[in-house]
Formats: sequence, structure tokens, C-alpha cells
Amino acid sequence: MSKDTNYNETKWLTAAGLRPTRQRVALASMLMGDGEHRHVTAESLFALVRDAGERVSLATVYNTLRAFCDAGLLQEIAVDGSKSYFDTNTHDHPHFYWENERTLTDAPVQELEIARLPDAPLGLEISKVDVVIRLRRIQ
Repeated sequence: MSKDTNYNETKWLTAAGLRPTRQRVALASMLMGDGEHRHVTAESLFALVRDAGERVSLATVYNTLRAFCDAGLLQEIAVDGSKSYFDTNTHDHPHFYWENERTLTDAPVQELEIARLPDAPLGLEISKVDVVIRLRRIQ
């Protein structure tokens, strides 16, 4: 990666209050380098960065994704108890989970209608609503 390529990633990290370490810059480049939104797992991001020739451990990828989420740079979408995806689009929007392919994509937000939510229990407020629509091929 060139210095010019790293400039935007460094600004993205420092604006969020994160120190731009070599590993964070490399992962940020894989996530936002071309400006397109992505849905990645820790494992898929690890494979991307490794294929690009960077030396980063899987544990570092997990820790960095957690730091990016905590800083508001990513949102985590849990599709079941054991699998999380990380989305570079942090605005509220629904997702399709393609069960056969095990991939996550954005669903059209303009087609989603939520008429009413239940009241939050006393002393609590609803902070977020995640909508994951699971899809599978008809046999």
C-alpha cells in the first residue's frame, strides 16, 4: 500500500479516535479503500488481508473489528449465535441473510415497514432494531 492510499484510512481512524497502527490501516484499507460498503466476517477479512500480503493474526482482526465497532466505524450484525458480520454502512437498514451461500447483503430499506414496536420494559429504552431476513432456495 502506498502512502497516498493510506492517507484516507489514517484520517478515518484518527477521526474516530483510533490510533492508526499498521494493522488497523491495512484492515481499514480492505474495508473502505474503494468506498464501497462491505459485509465481512472476521475470517473473510483475515483471508483478504493475508492474500494482500499483510501479516496480521486472526486475533488482531477480531480485536480490530471490535475496536472499529466501539468507535462507530462498523456495525455488527449477528445472524445466529455463532456468526457475526461486520457492516461498513452504519446507518439503520435491513439485511438479507442468504442461508445457502452464508452471505449477508443489504435489503431494500424503502420496502420495510415496521408498524409498531413493543414498549420497552420499565427503566429501559429501545436503542436499535436489527432486521435480518433469512432467505433459502426453494428445493
